[in-house]
Amino acid sequence: MAAPGLRDIPLLPGSPRRLSPRAVARGGQGPKRGQQYLKVPGSQAPGPQGSSDHDRDSGPPSGGGSSCGSSVINNYLDANEPVSSEARLSRMHFHDNQRKVDYVLAYHYRKRGVHPGHGSPGPSLAIVSNGETGKEPRAGGHGDIELGPLDALEEERKEQREEFEHNLMEAGLELEKDVESKSQGSIFVRIHAPWQVLAREAEFLKIKVPTKKMYEIKSEGSITKKFNELLQKLSSPLKPRVPEHSNNKMKNLSYPFSREKMYLYNIQDKDTFFDNATRSRIVHEILKRTACSRANNTMGINSLIANNIYEAAYPLHDGEYDSPGDDTNDRKLLYQEWARYGVFYKFQPIDLIRKYFGEKIGLYFAWLGLYTSFLIPSSVIGVIVFLYGCATIEEDIPSKEMCDQQNAFTMCPLCDKSCDYWNLSSACGTAKASHLFDNPATVFFSIFMALWATMFLENWKRLQMRLGYFWDLTGIEEEEDDEDKLTWKDRFPGYLMNFASILFMIALTFSIVFGVIVYRITTAAALSLNKATRSNVRVTVTATAVIINLVVILILDEIYGAVATWLTKIEVPKTEQTFEERLILKAFLLKFVNAYSPIFYVAFFKGRFVGRPGSYVYVFDGYRMEECAPGGCLMELCIQLSIIMLGKQLIQNNIFEIGVPKLKKLFRKLKDETEPGETDSAHSKHPEQWDLDYSLEPYTGLTPEYMEMIIQFGFVTLFVASFPLAPVFALLNNVIEVRLDAKKFVTELRRPDAVRTKDIGIWFDILSGIGKFSVISNAFVIAITSDFIPRLVYQYAYSHNGTLHGFVNHTLSFFNVSQLKEGTQPENSQFDQEVQFCRFKDYREPPWAPNPYEFSKQYWSILSARLAFVIIFQNLVMFLSVLVDWMIPDIPTDISDQIKKEKGLLVDFFLKEEHEKLKLTDEPAPRSLGGGRRSKSRAASSAPSGRSQPGSIASSASQHTNV
Repeated sequence: MAAPGLRDIPLLPGSPRRLSPRAVARGGQGPKRGQQYLKVPGSQAPGPQGSSDHDRDSGPPSGGGSSCGSSVINNYLDANEPVSSEARLSRMHFHDNQRKVDYVLAYHYRKRGVHPGHGSPGPSLAIVSNGETGKEPRAGGHGDIELGPLDALEEERKEQREEFEHNLMEAGLELEKDVESKSQGSIFVRIHAPWQVLAREAEFLKIKVPTKKMYEIKSEGSITKKFNELLQKLSSPLKPRVPEHSNNKMKNLSYPFSREKMYLYNIQDKDTFFDNATRSRIVHEILKRTACSRANNTMGINSLIANNIYEAAYPLHDGEYDSPGDDTNDRKLLYQEWARYGVFYKFQPIDLIRKYFGEKIGLYFAWLGLYTSFLIPSSVIGVIVFLYGCATIEEDIPSKEMCDQQNAFTMCPLCDKSCDYWNLSSACGTAKASHLFDNPATVFFSIFMALWATMFLENWKRLQMRLGYFWDLTGIEEEEDDEDKLTWKDRFPGYLMNFASILFMIALTFSIVFGVIVYRITTAAALSLNKATRSNVRVTVTATAVIINLVVILILDEIYGAVATWLTKIEVPKTEQTFEERLILKAFLLKFVNAYSPIFYVAFFKGRFVGRPGSYVYVFDGYRMEECAPGGCLMELCIQLSIIMLGKQLIQNNIFEIGVPKLKKLFRKLKDETEPGETDSAHSKHPEQWDLDYSLEPYTGLTPEYMEMIIQFGFVTLFVASFPLAPVFALLNNVIEVRLDAKKFVTELRRPDAVRTKDIGIWFDILSGIGKFSVISNAFVIAITSDFIPRLVYQYAYSHNGTLHGFVNHTLSFFNVSQLKEGTQPENSQFDQEVQFCRFKDYREPPWAPNPYEFSKQYWSILSARLAFVIIFQNLVMFLSVLVDWMIPDIPTDISDQIKKEKGLLVDFFLKEEHEKLKLTDEPAPRSLGGGRRSKSRAASSAPSGRSQPGSIASSASQHTNV
């Protein structure tokens, strides 16, 4: 007897055939051939509540009550039979063209042998759990499938999968599963969440949904309003052509979903009330908490994937992004208006990104967009500073004095024996190049960049609050920590291992930096022995050492990422959020030390421990510590910073982010082609969406994307005094990076699970820490690495006419060459005249002074001036940063007012709806009874009468749905 609202129709090709659960679980015989029927929902004219979802969606979840003896009917689909276009309308649904695929599980299986009955090839079948309970299917026909024996491990995995899938059906999900009919291959388990499950989980997860009530958003004052309208008109060519998802004038009141307050929501169609991202999020939450007792009580799909029971779990993309024709979907729209390099000049469709990928990814791209836009003014100022250096290079008095050959500053040898005396004028090019970055404008640019970082973070907080208001993220509760079952004694070994491992990795990084220093020293000494290479020693050594540093940084970045993940796992964090935060902190610490150690060495340590002629510091016997160039270490710092920054960005973007995924995809394709086994030519010509998505790369989180930008933020802010063009290169990189990441998310990655979050988490704290640390680092770069302070001290304390004339001579000390150690004098000196005194850069007493070669008074006065500058600069910039922070409120005034207004409107809306509900209950009895009959009959027609077990989850969900 068919249930109400159902009718028997002959099976179309590819339609479901029923099989008993015992046969399905044991992998037994398939359905017998012959005429069979499938019960499908009766057709209804689409009404205001949606088409046929009343009959189809109000029943209990699948598997409800199966523990009490009722069997779940499963349907087979013969995929080898041709499916007409009328029968297969969508590749996003089950084969009944009605139930949407909300999630997909995939695994690879292998058999020892397959023996199809009667010599016919075994058809590729699919199992469907349609939520019904009933009697066994009719027998008859032929074409039974006999499964070959499996090895012990494969059999164990199969049993674990069967139990897990049964538990999913117990939770109310409906499954459609391929049958293992080949010797080996991939199997896809399609999952559909019916309305009862969506409603139950949405209430449990407190998902905010729009209510019937809409209100007008308060507009700004007349002047601000006109200014915004003008900006809107001017920026209209830059806007992507996508539907507006956040109306700027009207907004729905939102409230957490509740089955007891269904009258609050405007539910026109239950199939579309929850969008695809929300539906997949709900299913993912069920997958995470579903246990499997056969797998050592493993909890959740992630553990099963880690144990190779399943290979992948992912929601489906909304169709193909490059499909021909006029049919549009959100994925195709994102590709056309966001994920192509041809639209690099357009704004990002943040609302559509959030709708498709979820709030967490939406916030990342909003942050990246704001950061990129903030790089525009800093790039302009940086270019101006650089051009100022170019314009004043001929007017720089110290550079002129260094380039003047008449001054004839005879410098001491740069190495022992093989190096000769040399004229300072030979370093003219280095001196002029240093002026491009070492000029008074860089000091003001450093102050500007410190304030820029503060303004960027404050504006991000404001944008984050604005997005949180429009995306209904206000009031999201943080993930609560469960009771910690592990004591500190249990966790102590993990913490100890973390501490020791991080110290070892940092020591390893420092050791590699020291190794590169040794390479520079020994290579410089070796090249100095050859006359042909002696003239280009400094350039050759600097360039090759920086390239070595770059390669080491890139390799260690990958190693440190894996080490940080392993160290976080052995800590056993209590929640996913705690795990992510600890992983980010470890990875950032290791990668920060890795990326910036060579730069810190050049900025603050190189040339500080050289000694002096006659008393040099030696690393090894005969190898002196390296010195800075005659123009100072700032130019070398600039070279080091630019090569590492640009190389890291170019190689990571072009090789790691583009090349590696393409190689993986090619390797996987070749592997699939070379795998033995049957292939389905018809299926390969028209692959399903889950097949297409399975071939994509799995989504691994936003940590690599954030980390790349955070390290770049450090390059832009920490040493901007030495490289004013850093914001320019960062801007050019980010314009490409936005579209590169967009293309990766839309075309190359499986669709991520939608995650709701109200902020970017610990990344903001890291950005804030880098911003504060950049003030200190730039203060020391200006005070110690550059010649800014020595020039000021000379000009105002030692110069006779208040200019920089004589500054170069002031910075050079005298040394009596007769006091050189035996065996270190230059061999075969080319100098025409006999040298009595040579010069070296330092502030020391001359040989004829009472205390020869001791630090002079000038040295101590300059040192005190440097320390005073660091203190003044740091406190001034910190004060200005706090002032900017105080002047810019974290929450925009209009958003703050709207949030307060929304709370009041929500209370009024509740009172109004409750009042109307009370009016209905106070109506005359006959009308009330009639309404009761109608609601009872409606409930009876929508539920499979008498089939759901009392007290089951399915029964509870069904009752709540019809409130």
